Amino acid sequence: MAVFVYQGTGQSGERLAGEVEASTRAEALRRLASDRIQPLRLVARGEEPVAKGKTASPARAGRAVGGIRLSQAQVILFTDELADFLNSGLQLEPALQLMESREDRSPIKTVATYLREKVRDGTSFSEALRMGSPSFGELYCNLVAAGEVSGALAPLLRRQSVHLIAMQDLRSRITLALIYPAFLVAAGIAAMAVFMIFLIPQMTKLLVKTGQAIPWSTYILMETGKFSQAYGVFVLAGMALLVMIFIAIIRQPRGRRWWDEAKLKVPLIGPLLSSFFYAQFCQTMANLLQNGLPLLTSMKLMSRATGNEFYRGLVIKVTDLVGEGASLTRAMKNVGHFPATLRDLVKVGEQTGELGATLQKVGERFDKRIQNSIDRIMSMVPLIVIVALGGMVFLIAYSMLTGIFEAMKGMQTHQ
Repeated sequence: MAVFVYQGTGQSGERLAGEVEASTRAEALRRLASDRIQPLRLVARGEEPVAKGKTASPARAGRAVGGIRLSQAQVILFTDELADFLNSGLQLEPALQLMESREDRSPIKTVATYLREKVRDGTSFSEALRMGSPSFGELYCNLVAAGEVSGALAPLLRRQSVHLIAMQDLRSRITLALIYPAFLVAAGIAAMAVFMIFLIPQMTKLLVKTGQAIPWSTYILMETGKFSQAYGVFVLAGMALLVMIFIAIIRQPRGRRWWDEAKLKVPLIGPLLSSFFYAQFCQTMANLLQNGLPLLTSMKLMSRATGNEFYRGLVIKVTDLVGEGASLTRAMKNVGHFPATLRDLVKVGEQTGELGATLQKVGERFDKRIQNSIDRIMSMVPLIVIVALGGMVFLIAYSMLTGIFEAMKGMQTHQ
């Protein structure tokens, strides 16, 4: 029997360390899983890397832990390149050294240098990622830890790269769907500002000179223009203050949860956000399960990776029920909110023992649903915005033309 030294996390996320006796690494992993310990590092006694007594240079010693920032695209590029190097047969440190030798001075080069130093000094790769950059989230680092323990780091990174690209593609499509309506709204506001600041004051002077009775629609427009000129700055300041108060409220836990739930009730936008969550949930869970993580551990990681506080609460409730022995299907049904179609397919995956593959297919279905939602938004929102702006422009034009006609009548009468 060999003795394996491990570092890991318990059921509540607490850090644990100790030893386990087993004949093989696989048996040691099974024993830790039976004790509900998620190993982050597992090595046979005597094989622990010895930290080298190396003095860091002043420049590197002053580097703040977690201070290297990467964009989402850079995280994907880093993951993709590292997976390519590892799949080609390179070990981790030489692969990081190749990434460090990049000619461009990008954050990827900086983070590769930092990670290689940490790995060479005996730090696990997952821990080095946590210390190196906050851009590698908790889910990413835990996946890497699972890959280190299972010896499948290269395929895990490849699958994670595909997953990150899919999530980025979803976010990009949502952003692109909102650009055109936002442009229309901005153009409409600019047109209103031109009317109020330049054209209406000129029309007001003309009507005052004629001495004619001002039509009610034109009068309302003129008074609105005067109010905008006199108090427009204060209105804008008040709106900015309200926005700041709103942001401060939603940064609080209760306010954030209220806002995340309220967004789901907005027509068009709510169904899109829901589909995005279910797609992310299914694809992330499929990624975790297909990389060999137990269901309960995967659910815990999923709860940490969920950005919407309302849905995070649902995932935590499902995780608790699964921890008590319930199936994933039953836990989803008891918690509610999860669609019946999702529950039915998850039940099939549980019965066939192919839950990961089933969730991957379900995620693809929700991905198609997202595309359909985006297509509806692209067809309906611009139409709604155009009709609303057209109506406002018509009212302004009608009021101005009515005033101009009255002024012309007054001028003819005086002649």
